[in-house]
Amino acid sequence: MQRFLLILFVLINYLVYAQGSMPPGTYTSTNKKAIKYFEDSRKMFQVRKDADAEKLIKKAIEEDPQFIEAHSAYADFLMGNGRIKEAIPLYEKAIQLNPKLFIDNNFYLGGAYLHEAQYDKAIPCFEIILKTERMNPNLKDEAAHYLKNAKFGSVAIKNPLPYKLENVGPGINTSGYEYFPALTADGNTFMFTRDSRNQANKDPMLSEDFYVSKKVNGVWQNALPITSVNTPGNEGAPSLSADGEIMFFASCMEMTGDYGSSDRKGYGSCDIFYAQKINGKWTKPRNAGSQINTANWETQPSFSSDGKTLYFIRGMVSRGDIKSQDIYYSVIGEDGKFGEPVKLSDNVNTPYKEESVFIHPDNQTLYFSSEGHPGMGGVDLFMSKRQADGSWGKAINLGYPINTAADENSLLVDANGKLAYFASEREGGFGGLDIYQFELPESIRPEKITYVKGLTYNAKTKVPVEASFELIDLETQQSVTSAYSNSAGEFLVTLTSNHNYLVNVSKPGFLFYSDNFSLKDKVADYNKPYQLQIPLQPIDTGIIELRNIFFDVNKWDLKAESKAELQKIISFLKANPTLKVEFSGHTDNSGDKAFNKTLSNNRAKAIYDYVIEKGAIPANNLSYKGYGDTKPKAPNDTPENKAKNRRTELKILSK
Repeated sequence: MQRFLLILFVLINYLVYAQGSMPPGTYTSTNKKAIKYFEDSRKMFQVRKDADAEKLIKKAIEEDPQFIEAHSAYADFLMGNGRIKEAIPLYEKAIQLNPKLFIDNNFYLGGAYLHEAQYDKAIPCFEIILKTERMNPNLKDEAAHYLKNAKFGSVAIKNPLPYKLENVGPGINTSGYEYFPALTADGNTFMFTRDSRNQANKDPMLSEDFYVSKKVNGVWQNALPITSVNTPGNEGAPSLSADGEIMFFASCMEMTGDYGSSDRKGYGSCDIFYAQKINGKWTKPRNAGSQINTANWETQPSFSSDGKTLYFIRGMVSRGDIKSQDIYYSVIGEDGKFGEPVKLSDNVNTPYKEESVFIHPDNQTLYFSSEGHPGMGGVDLFMSKRQADGSWGKAINLGYPINTAADENSLLVDANGKLAYFASEREGGFGGLDIYQFELPESIRPEKITYVKGLTYNAKTKVPVEASFELIDLETQQSVTSAYSNSAGEFLVTLTSNHNYLVNVSKPGFLFYSDNFSLKDKVADYNKPYQLQIPLQPIDTGIIELRNIFFDVNKWDLKAESKAELQKIISFLKANPTLKVEFSGHTDNSGDKAFNKTLSNNRAKAIYDYVIEKGAIPANNLSYKGYGDTKPKAPNDTPENKAKNRRTELKILSK
């Protein structure tokens, strides 16, 4: 529930009493002792002596049980102190005594009912506010919003979804607070935030830190702190890249003006940082930069599986308060820097608070928390799907009993889309906030994906090499992920199933690598990821087979699916301007030899013409030639071998 706004209205209401706005002789009580207790209570409240104020207001009610102002003021006092359940009978009594005297009591009573998940009782309270003329317009706006929640909650609580919660166990959860989970694509490394303080031990020297647990034989092992990242300050909300090699996180400024570490400087109250894992160890964190971080509050990052898009929360800071908390995203440009952040549309963001954004590895499904969309009354968990035009669809509430009248946040869904994790302070846990898991119903699962493991290595020496790679959807020609293999030449990425992909890999001093593969009709098997072996040839070794240049049968017009490969050729030639290259065309031995020679020559020329026209590459560096069937790669004795012989190539003539 929007507790801040509700309690703010309540406090304003009670301050009216506390400041003595009621003219003498206008109370509903004529009992002088009751009035004296009531007015003395106001004075105690003014000087912040809440315990004394409460004793006096209770005496006022004891003296005159029909004293409406005392019931209302005491209810407001309890609400303002978070004792919402205790306030309900007091508001009920005040309204029963005179329904029309303090109409806005219906608003506060409705809010209290909503907090306690008494949705059917809350609905008529808010409806009364909306039907009342000359009502505070701000109160009416809030009543309209809460009424939507009450109606949603009334239906949802009577139609629970088949969730079965399970605590993830003592390897992760303790008597402290564990929250904001993060998971690698293979599901074997679990990172989270831990605040070691608990109700019995609120040591101010303890802080939020990162811990990591490994799964062994299906059980999460005892989590260990990440000492190279943790500081005496606060670190939280980790987000891992699919391969677990990059971590984004939030670090918040302490009173010292830094972020818990003398070398971790930022721009505002909370900033987003990142670290990379090299040789099994995390590097010193670096600030994500001034495009992401501002004098405002940036936190709770989620790094997309495309390797270039960062989603995060930005809250505008005004006079020390965080307001207008929304979800933004920023994309890494060709210069390697984050671009100007963009706020997501109102299908996701609302005038209220959004938080704990998570982009699933399918890069199509967004999970987040919000108090602005219709829900159970608290900060609820929602899902939005990316539409065909790239926009985000309408927010979908994940339903009861995952969402309740309390606040739910920090949802994580594993790569296979079946298991979800979130933090909750429920009975039966280890204490404080624990991390729980549950199986997602089909209706709110992300797209089916699999993950691909690759190895990049020197084709001559067989030694692994670091290289940049990009995977492109062949149908849409859109890049779906781009990143780097690590020092061992390894990379891991997640991809949506039932698509065909081309893979481009490049490294300075080597020919770029081009290939394509299909995940159509492949079931995601996380024990058997799709494997790619990528040999990179030094530039002086000669030939790249252009596996992603496509033509129709017996034609030489370049098909649209060839665009990504052609752009890769242009980029390669621009990066190596002294190279002399030949585009070569080849056929199998079927059909007329003269036609095959013409066909292969025209296909090579089509590539040559495109590169010169679109890439502004000097023509004297390029040539083309058709070889027909004179240079087969394999005997022309099977359909498979004939397909190998029908190809185009880029051949290095000189450096």
